Amino acid sequence: MRVTERDLQRIPPGNLRVPRGEFGALWTAAEELNAANGERGGLDWAPAGVALTCRWLARAVSQTSNGRRIPTPAPVTDRAVLAFEEAIEAEYLAAEKLLARPVTPAMVITQPGYVEAVAATLRWAWRVQGAAPVLVPVAAG
Repeated sequence: MRVTERDLQRIPPGNLRVPRGEFGALWTAAEELNAANGERGGLDWAPAGVALTCRWLARAVSQTSNGRRIPTPAPVTDRAVLAFEEAIEAEYLAAEKLLARPVTPAMVITQPGYVEAVAATLRWAWRVQGAAPVLVPVAAG
């Protein structure tokens, strides 16, 4: 997905607690890295987690594998709910709860880095804790 100024302007004011420009820079970088990973057949789940979380926070649409455009589902719970304050907090808590479980959930095993990236993105953009997620591509092997 290409992030536009219009995408950024359409984000509901209550969905972000960081400057819109900083959020836009992270979102753009995540989308570009995620697309590049896909083109070369990469399996780096972190950029996908950041990109999907940004889309959800922005209430942007996602494209399914069959080309259908749908509202982006919540990144961890996969609920079909638009992002708003209470839903964002619930999604953040769900991500943190997954990471804190004594038994590693399947999602954490099968999509390494994804839940961590979602939690980091929400922690930064919603809770304003810590730095923006760092997106480092996995070396092609």
